[in-house]
Amino acid sequence: MHVTRRYQHCAACGAAVQYRTPPEDNRERAVCTDCGQIHYENPTNVVGTLPLAPDGRVLLCRRAIEPQRGRWTLPAGFMELGESVAEGALRETLEEAGARVELLGLMSLLNVTRIGQVHLFYRARLLDLDFAPGPESLEVALFHFAEIPWDELAFRTVRATLEHQRAGRTELLIGDID
Repeated sequence: MHVTRRYQHCAACGAAVQYRTPPEDNRERAVCTDCGQIHYENPTNVVGTLPLAPDGRVLLCRRAIEPQRGRWTLPAGFMELGESVAEGALRETLEEAGARVELLGLMSLLNVTRIGQVHLFYRARLLDLDFAPGPESLEVALFHFAEIPWDELAFRTVRATLEHQRAGRTELLIGDID
């Protein structure tokens, strides 16, 4: 099942939109009934890191916001316009965990098509152990993999990424999460 964000009004002129398949297209789009502007609905990118301390512990954040308030996650969030995937991952890690990291390479690319998202996580090295929760985190903490609160993880993409690291896999994890 694919969930889309549904336009009601044209972003260009404010008139009502109608869903129809434009000529030479292959799917329904939001088309303005007044100016004819076509509005495309595309997946949202979620970017983040799997920050590792020198001793192998991973930095997790306990969410202070919905969805999944109170559950643990990797530092991640929505990519912003004007930034690269890497820049977004660095920004989100700093915002959510107050952590400075060096990116070591893209670790996972996971499609969550039912909600129209793509999650991208980088493996990262903590540059220091000076970190603190940001406004979207209740707390941040380092965990050995045996200590991770697996039953309290917020998202399946986070679980898949952590399990990939725990297994010692170094190749890029690419997959679909339902």
